Amino acid sequence: MKYQTRKKALILLADGTIFYGKSVGIDGTATGEICFNTGMTGYQEIFTDPSYFGQLMVTTNAHIGNYGVNDNEVESDGIKISGLVCRNFSFAHSRVDANGNLFDWFQKHNLVAISDVDTRALVSYIRDNGAMNAIISTNIDNINDLKMQLENVPSMQGLELASKVSTKEPYYFGNENAKIKVSALDIGIKKNILRNLAKRGVYIKVFPYNATFEELASFNPDGYFISNGPGDPEPLVDAQKLAAEIIEKDLPLFGICLGHQVIALSQGISTYKMHNGHRGINHPVKNLLTEKGEITSQNHGFAINKEETEANENIEITHVHLNDHTVAGIRIKNKNTFSVQYHPEASPGPHDAEYLFDQFIENIKKFKTMGS
Repeated sequence: MKYQTRKKALILLADGTIFYGKSVGIDGTATGEICFNTGMTGYQEIFTDPSYFGQLMVTTNAHIGNYGVNDNEVESDGIKISGLVCRNFSFAHSRVDANGNLFDWFQKHNLVAISDVDTRALVSYIRDNGAMNAIISTNIDNINDLKMQLENVPSMQGLELASKVSTKEPYYFGNENAKIKVSALDIGIKKNILRNLAKRGVYIKVFPYNATFEELASFNPDGYFISNGPGDPEPLVDAQKLAAEIIEKDLPLFGICLGHQVIALSQGISTYKMHNGHRGINHPVKNLLTEKGEITSQNHGFAINKEETEANENIEITHVHLNDHTVAGIRIKNKNTFSVQYHPEASPGPHDAEYLFDQFIENIKKFKTMGS
């Protein structure tokens, strides 16, 4: 694909603001909530993260595609973002273990992508005005049609998306002879979460988003896990009921990101849509139990209410985000439940928070010892 042959393209925001760029070579139109990720690497993991379903991704890193793609660096069964906006798109790549280039991968998945955009100005605008719906298109001659299409895009607030990315049927992951078994609720689970559990001697059965406690319990697990995922947590009533049942029975439970929000909702704590979410691989978090700092990978546009959490005598805040002091982790007192708002499995990102998987395993082992 030659630079000079690419078509003009645009990004139209819900408030009418327009940014121009060039198509990377795939004609079409894509819609969704526009968001940005500040990570300097890991674009393939980001594009395949189910938590980004229904979103247009703006990458703040200036170069996208420069190290190609690798079949082992995906977090799901395919691309989950609605479309991409970037500054410089690299059609050529340089990496020994790459399986191919990013453009061919986008063509395979028919993903609309726009480059040559002033992403610094776009991200600055989103920071000031908040996350909003947007449309990207190579059809730049009929703005009114694009505006009409954009008006029909549903707001992320109140939008249930877990059913769009969850497995349709239960499946297994890990070594079936492992000593620990975990039932996981898939509301948008990343593969690296499963890898992190499996390498710690866990055999996992993954269940669809609407599975009941009886279905998860039929695996006779030693612990339970509720995954990350896209959309608003409030419509996930079944998942909240499931979390409440597990907590009531005092069984080992760990939740990440959307799972963290579901656990909070199950305990009467509300959630809210953030002005701008946290999306990147260098977010500072403080562990209030150890007084240690962590550099974390994050991807969420909703958060739990801090005042309600502090007022709940049954819940302790264990982690806080140091940039805006939002709740980054909780545990339920006198129960075997904890959760975090960020991604200890990283992928991409630092490994500072991997200890949380070890903590989950220790909780399970203690529970098994007490029950024996």
